[in-house]
Amino acid sequence: MIKSVCVYCASSDRTPAVYLDAAARLGRALAEAGLAVVYGGSSLGSMGRMASAALAAGGKVTGVLPRFMDELEWGNRALTELRLVDDMHERKRLMLELSDAVVALPGGCGTLEELFEAITWKRLGLYFGPVVLVNVNGFYDPCIELLNRTVDEGFMNEKHRQMWSVADSPEHVLDVLQHAPSWSRDARNFARVE
Repeated sequence: MIKSVCVYCASSDRTPAVYLDAAARLGRALAEAGLAVVYGGSSLGSMGRMASAALAAGGKVTGVLPRFMDELEWGNRALTELRLVDDMHERKRLMLELSDAVVALPGGCGTLEELFEAITWKRLGLYFGPVVLVNVNGFYDPCIELLNRTVDEGFMNEKHRQMWSVADSPEHVLDVLQHAPSWSRDARNFARVE
Protein backbone atom coordinates (compact mmCIF):
# COMPACT_ATOMS: atom_id res chain seq x y z
CA MET A 1 0.00 0.00 0.00
CA ILE A 2 1.37 3.39 -1.01
CA LYS A 3 1.53 5.94 1.79
CA SER A 4 4.40 8.18 0.65
CA VAL A 5 5.60 9.30 -2.76
CA CYS A 6 9.06 10.52 -3.73
CA VAL A 7 8.77 13.30 -6.30
CA TYR A 8 11.74 14.12 -8.51
CA CYS A 9 11.50 17.60 -10.02
CA ALA A 10 13.50 20.70 -10.92
CA SER A 11 14.66 23.73 -8.95
CA SER A 12 14.84 26.01 -12.00
CA ASP A 13 12.51 29.03 -12.08
CA ARG A 14 13.26 29.60 -15.78
CA THR A 15 11.10 26.79 -17.16
CA PRO A 16 7.84 27.38 -19.06
CA ALA A 17 4.81 27.89 -16.84
CA VAL A 18 3.27 24.59 -17.98
CA TYR A 19 5.86 22.69 -15.91
CA LEU A 20 5.49 24.85 -12.80
CA ASP A 21 1.71 24.49 -13.03
CA ALA A 22 2.01 20.70 -13.39
CA ALA A 23 4.19 20.57 -10.27
CA ALA A 24 1.59 22.46 -8.24
CA ARG A 25 -1.19 20.23 -9.55
CA LEU A 26 0.75 17.10 -8.61
CA GLY A 27 1.48 18.35 -5.09
CA ARG A 28 -2.18 19.19 -4.55
CA ALA A 29 -3.38 15.84 -5.96
CA LEU A 30 -1.02 13.81 -3.78
CA ALA A 31 -1.97 15.73 -0.63
CA GLU A 32 -5.70 15.49 -1.35
CA ALA A 33 -5.27 11.72 -1.76
CA GLY A 34 -3.68 11.57 1.71
CA LEU A 35 -0.21 10.67 0.41
CA ALA A 36 2.88 12.07 2.10
CA VAL A 37 5.44 13.68 -0.22
CA VAL A 38 9.21 13.29 -0.11
CA TYR A 39 11.32 15.50 -2.37
CA GLY A 40 14.65 17.29 -2.68
CA GLY A 41 13.87 20.06 -0.18
CA SER A 42 14.23 23.21 -2.31
CA SER A 43 11.84 26.17 -2.30
CA LEU A 44 12.67 27.01 -5.93
CA GLY A 45 11.15 26.05 -9.28
CA SER A 46 8.94 22.99 -9.65
CA MET A 47 10.21 21.76 -6.29
CA GLY A 48 8.89 24.81 -4.48
CA ARG A 49 5.60 24.87 -6.39
CA MET A 50 4.93 21.20 -5.74
CA ALA A 51 5.75 21.42 -2.04
CA SER A 52 3.75 24.62 -1.48
CA ALA A 53 0.67 23.18 -3.19
CA ALA A 54 0.88 19.96 -1.18
CA LEU A 55 1.21 21.88 2.08
CA ALA A 56 -1.64 24.24 1.16
CA ALA A 57 -3.84 21.16 0.60
CA GLY A 58 -3.01 19.88 4.08
CA GLY A 59 -0.35 17.40 3.04
CA LYS A 60 2.77 16.24 4.83
CA VAL A 61 5.96 17.16 2.96
CA THR A 62 9.47 15.99 3.84
CA GLY A 63 12.45 17.55 2.12
CA VAL A 64 15.86 15.89 1.94
CA LEU A 65 18.70 18.33 1.35
CA PRO A 66 22.50 18.07 1.43
CA ARG A 67 24.05 20.41 3.99
CA PHE A 68 26.03 22.34 1.36
CA MET A 69 22.74 23.27 -0.34
CA ASP A 70 21.27 24.35 2.98
CA GLU A 71 24.31 26.59 3.53
CA LEU A 72 23.47 28.24 0.18
CA GLU A 73 19.98 28.90 1.61
CA TRP A 74 18.24 26.62 -0.89
CA GLY A 75 16.25 24.80 1.78
CA ASN A 76 12.50 25.19 2.14
CA ARG A 77 11.75 26.20 5.74
CA ALA A 78 7.96 25.82 5.38
CA LEU A 79 8.03 22.02 5.19
CA THR A 80 6.64 19.50 7.62
CA GLU A 81 10.21 18.25 7.96
CA LEU A 82 13.55 19.14 6.37
CA ARG A 83 16.20 16.44 6.73
CA LEU A 84 19.79 17.50 6.19
CA VAL A 85 22.24 14.90 4.89
CA ASP A 86 25.96 14.83 4.11
CA ASP A 87 25.90 14.48 0.33
CA MET A 88 23.89 13.80 -2.83
CA HIS A 89 24.28 10.02 -2.54
CA GLU A 90 22.78 9.98 0.95
CA ARG A 91 20.01 12.30 -0.25
CA LYS A 92 18.95 9.96 -3.04
CA ARG A 93 19.15 6.87 -0.86
CA LEU A 94 17.09 8.42 1.93
CA MET A 95 14.46 9.75 -0.47
CA LEU A 96 13.89 6.22 -1.78
CA GLU A 97 13.95 4.69 1.69
CA LEU A 98 11.22 7.10 2.85
CA SER A 99 8.97 6.40 -0.14
CA ASP A 100 6.65 3.70 -1.43
CA ALA A 101 6.60 5.08 -4.98
CA VAL A 102 8.54 7.43 -7.26
CA VAL A 103 7.06 10.10 -9.51
CA ALA A 104 9.28 12.06 -11.90
CA LEU A 105 8.12 15.42 -13.18
CA PRO A 106 10.05 17.05 -16.05
CA GLY A 107 13.46 18.29 -14.97
CA GLY A 108 17.13 18.64 -15.78
CA CYS A 109 20.10 16.33 -15.39
CA GLY A 110 19.56 15.92 -11.63
CA THR A 111 15.96 14.79 -12.11
CA LEU A 112 16.94 12.46 -14.94
CA GLU A 113 19.80 11.01 -12.90
CA GLU A 114 17.47 10.34 -9.95
CA LEU A 115 14.90 8.74 -12.24
CA PHE A 116 17.42 6.42 -13.86
CA GLU A 117 18.88 5.48 -10.49
CA ALA A 118 15.42 4.51 -9.22
CA ILE A 119 14.85 2.34 -12.30
CA THR A 120 18.33 0.81 -11.88
CA TRP A 121 17.66 0.03 -8.22
CA LYS A 122 14.39 -1.59 -9.25
CA ARG A 123 16.22 -3.62 -11.91
CA LEU A 124 18.70 -4.82 -9.26
CA GLY A 125 16.05 -5.69 -6.69
CA LEU A 126 16.98 -2.85 -4.33
CA TYR A 127 13.72 -0.90 -4.77
CA PHE A 128 10.27 -2.30 -5.48
CA GLY A 129 7.82 0.59 -5.69
CA PRO A 130 6.17 2.01 -8.81
CA VAL A 131 8.18 4.48 -10.89
CA VAL A 132 6.01 6.94 -12.82
CA LEU A 133 7.11 9.46 -15.43
CA VAL A 134 4.73 12.44 -15.70
CA ASN A 135 4.87 13.18 -19.41
CA VAL A 136 3.78 16.81 -19.32
CA ASN A 137 3.94 18.47 -22.73
CA GLY A 138 5.52 15.29 -24.18
CA PHE A 139 8.68 16.04 -22.19
CA TYR A 140 9.52 12.39 -21.54
CA ASP A 141 8.82 11.11 -25.07
CA PRO A 142 12.55 10.80 -25.95
CA CYS A 143 13.29 9.17 -22.58
CA ILE A 144 10.49 6.63 -23.00
CA GLU A 145 11.74 5.87 -26.49
CA LEU A 146 15.26 5.32 -25.13
CA LEU A 147 14.05 3.07 -22.31
CA ASN A 148 12.05 0.98 -24.76
CA ARG A 149 15.07 0.78 -27.06
CA THR A 150 17.16 -0.69 -24.23
CA VAL A 151 14.69 -3.58 -24.22
CA ASP A 152 14.39 -3.77 -28.02
CA GLU A 153 18.19 -3.95 -28.36
CA GLY A 154 18.55 -6.63 -25.67
CA PHE A 155 20.17 -4.54 -22.92
CA MET A 156 17.20 -5.37 -20.70
CA ASN A 157 14.59 -8.14 -20.84
CA GLU A 158 11.03 -7.72 -22.07
CA LYS A 159 9.70 -7.98 -18.50
CA HIS A 160 11.75 -4.92 -17.55
CA ARG A 161 9.34 -2.68 -19.47
CA GLN A 162 7.13 -3.15 -16.39
CA MET A 163 9.62 -1.23 -14.22
CA TRP A 164 8.24 2.16 -15.21
CA SER A 165 4.83 3.61 -16.03
CA VAL A 166 3.77 6.81 -17.73
CA ALA A 167 1.12 9.34 -16.67
CA ASP A 168 -0.02 11.95 -19.17
CA SER A 169 -0.89 14.51 -16.49
CA PRO A 170 -0.44 15.11 -12.76
CA GLU A 171 -4.06 14.13 -12.18
CA HIS A 172 -3.46 10.78 -13.94
CA VAL A 173 -0.63 9.87 -11.54
CA LEU A 174 -2.93 8.53 -8.81
CA ASP A 175 -4.63 6.13 -11.22
CA VAL A 176 -1.28 4.96 -12.61
CA LEU A 177 0.05 4.36 -9.08
CA GLN A 178 -3.03 2.35 -8.21
CA HIS A 179 -2.65 0.10 -11.26
CA ALA A 180 1.14 -0.13 -11.49
CA PRO A 181 2.45 -3.70 -11.76
CA SER A 182 3.86 -5.25 -8.61
CA TRP A 183 7.55 -6.06 -8.68
CA SER A 184 9.02 -9.18 -7.10
CA ARG A 185 11.27 -8.84 -4.06
CA ASP A 186 13.33 -11.76 -5.36
CA ALA A 187 16.39 -9.92 -6.68
CA ARG A 188 17.60 -13.04 -8.51
CA ASN A 189 14.56 -13.21 -10.77
CA PHE A 190 13.74 -9.53 -11.36
CA ALA A 191 10.31 -10.89 -12.19
CA ARG A 192 6.95 -9.26 -12.15
CA VAL A 193 4.54 -10.71 -9.62
CA GLU A 194 1.42 -11.98 -11.41
